[in-house]
Amino acid sequence: MPAGGAGTLPVEPRQYSPLRLTAPSNPSSANAHQALPLGRAAALAAALSAARSPVLALAAALPIVFLHIDYQPAFVVDVGPSVTVTLADLAILAVAAVAAVVAVRTRLRPLRAGLPIWIAAAAFLLFGVVRSGTGTHLVSSLKFSEYAVLALAVPLLVRGRAELRLLLWVVTGWAAIASTVGLAQFFGAGMAGGWGAGTRQPSFLGQLDFAALSGLAISIGLAGLALGTAAVGGRRLVALATTAGALGLVLSASVAGLAGFAAATAAIAVVALRHRRLLARPRAVALGAVAVALVVAGTLALRGGDLVQFTGFLGLSEPTASTSKDVQTYGQRTVLVWIGWQLFLDHKAVGAGWNASGDPASFEPYVPAAKQRFPAAAPLSFPSREHPWGVQNAYVQALADLGAIGLGLLAALLGAGLWVAARAALRGTAVLGGSLALDWLLVTMGVWAALGLVAGVPTDAALWLALGLAAAAQRLEGAHDH
Repeated sequence: MPAGGAGTLPVEPRQYSPLRLTAPSNPSSANAHQALPLGRAAALAAALSAARSPVLALAAALPIVFLHIDYQPAFVVDVGPSVTVTLADLAILAVAAVAAVVAVRTRLRPLRAGLPIWIAAAAFLLFGVVRSGTGTHLVSSLKFSEYAVLALAVPLLVRGRAELRLLLWVVTGWAAIASTVGLAQFFGAGMAGGWGAGTRQPSFLGQLDFAALSGLAISIGLAGLALGTAAVGGRRLVALATTAGALGLVLSASVAGLAGFAAATAAIAVVALRHRRLLARPRAVALGAVAVALVVAGTLALRGGDLVQFTGFLGLSEPTASTSKDVQTYGQRTVLVWIGWQLFLDHKAVGAGWNASGDPASFEPYVPAAKQRFPAAAPLSFPSREHPWGVQNAYVQALADLGAIGLGLLAALLGAGLWVAARAALRGTAVLGGSLALDWLLVTMGVWAALGLVAGVPTDAALWLALGLAAAAQRLEGAHDH
């Protein structure tokens, strides 16, 4: 059932549920037994590819990390809490093994340009681990940190333009498959938990992760249109990335994703103007403008009802009967952000602890006041032991869980990535890599405004890939294709 419309549940379980630390309630023995051989096969394939083309390990891992946990084989390891190890975990482990071999061989030289990013990342992740305590929150923090391997892998494994194009093709191809599935769901195909004909769809990722992957793809297309198709990898890649990304953004219908996409569009326009590319490419600019307009119009068409309901929730228009009876996406997000802010006010310096904002002991004291503050909100909008929704906003969650120090460290991480990417793109020393990294970061930052700090989801992969590309941009510009 789609989240955010009238009469619907407020949270899509497959999208926003916290990190699963135990096996599903009725795990099939097939999944538990499949994961080990599949993981071994992935590790073997990665090891075999490392000798000749290390980037293949990263390329093979991308479709796996951009796949919802429900569709991955998994097995359970009992290490105090019971931890579900997924195929994505094994894929990242394989990438880490290959990257370690390259790191030793190159003496870490490819990582030097990203030093500000590595320092900021280490500080933020270490602080999260320290503030996680023990048990499930510690596992969640470590799981979040695990995905940082992808950032280190990009500068270590992507050695030239040809290898970068391979990754861009993988991202684009997987986004095209995701958009095809989403389109089938939109027309009523009962696959991968589709939400019914004519509504926004999750594809095989979940709405927000679908928006993040689609945002990466359309950024590739817009970079090609603005900077030149040859620089990105040819007209076919640019056309497919633009089409698949635009379609996916519309079908996911994430307003947070749309905001990130808008910021990315503005960034690529600034870079192109800085290097006088746009004025020389009027036809490409027109095509890009059409794609942007279609994304905006399509997203607003699918979310118009939710936006109207939100104006009623805020008292800006006459509320309908469903405003206070049925959960509304933006009304509920306002409630959850308010609770997160109250939690921060009581734990200003270091927060309540990593992911503690989702614990009943943390949010229950604020629910009565929230009900008084938002009397028009539906009862199910408020978190409870049965539905611990979480804050669903990474920046407010950082304040609630990690306090002002944690938010400062997160801002330093994102700021370091933006600075390294923008410097490369605007100075002209690495226009393509810097522009893509800048756009991917902005897309992810937009999606995070509605997702929160959830460990082990595809948006995490998007974040670390963007940071890794920022660190690799300078090296890629001067590298020879292999």
